[in-house]
Amino acid sequence: MNPWIEAARPRTLPLSLSCIIMGCFLAASTGDFHWSVAGLSVLTTIILQVLSNFANDYGDAVNGKDTDLREGPRRAVHSGHITASLMLRAIAWFSALALISGISLLIIALNDAPKNAFWVFLGIGVACIIAAITYTAGKRPYGYVGLGDLSVLIFFGWVGVLGSSYLHTHLWDWSLLLPASSCGLFAVGVLNINNIRDIESDRATGKNSIPVRLGREKAIAYHWLILITGMLCVSLYTFLHFSGVQNLLFLLSFPLFIKNGLAVSRLTKAQELDPYLKQMALSTLFFVVLFGVGVIL
Repeated sequence: MNPWIEAARPRTLPLSLSCIIMGCFLAASTGDFHWSVAGLSVLTTIILQVLSNFANDYGDAVNGKDTDLREGPRRAVHSGHITASLMLRAIAWFSALALISGISLLIIALNDAPKNAFWVFLGIGVACIIAAITYTAGKRPYGYVGLGDLSVLIFFGWVGVLGSSYLHTHLWDWSLLLPASSCGLFAVGVLNINNIRDIESDRATGKNSIPVRLGREKAIAYHWLILITGMLCVSLYTFLHFSGVQNLLFLLSFPLFIKNGLAVSRLTKAQELDPYLKQMALSTLFFVVLFGVGVIL
């Protein structure tokens, strides 16, 4: 089972769950929170994240993007621990599981919601599955042309936070785009560190990530832009909805993002950058928890 566990990349799960946790906190702040909806949201997100990781492992291997030049953990298909056909079968199974779990979630969460809500969310769910697979798999993987950052912002930010909040409350609040954008931008920060780390191998294999397109120096400036914009978005939301000093708890996480930006600016070796992927992901989760506690107190 070890190759499968490694291919599932458990260390990516806290980041993927951050947007769901934030949506749940925002719903709880309005008095509308349901454990069954939260539980199925978490389950569906975990399945989608594992699906995405399997598809990424498969796609990079069959498209020749995994080479000995690549830094970071060794991939299962490229190393031969899992065959491409077996991984493809796992992708199909997890796609089905994501669909089953997602539909179950919608049936429970949208029982008394407007009738068209079910079909809208079903369409979003199918889009999540397609996006998870086609990031690096398929004929035209969008991750190879620098669109991964936008996808992460959309699905790890806007869709995850606004969608999970609506499933509890059945209410739409445009101001939630601000904290949702912060959550999504910090997730983009994790991807950007990964792409800066792999900039040389990605350039050699024709994987045109944002850092490959910008170059290392501008990619570092882009990283600071991501971090600062994320901090500004949640600060603006708090200013607009300020109800007490407890709303400012999230500020305790900001030094961690500054530390991350300084490390990315200073470190040049790939193996030195790798720990800051985990640091950025855990900092994002810490931020979400502090923010959530602040809005429900």
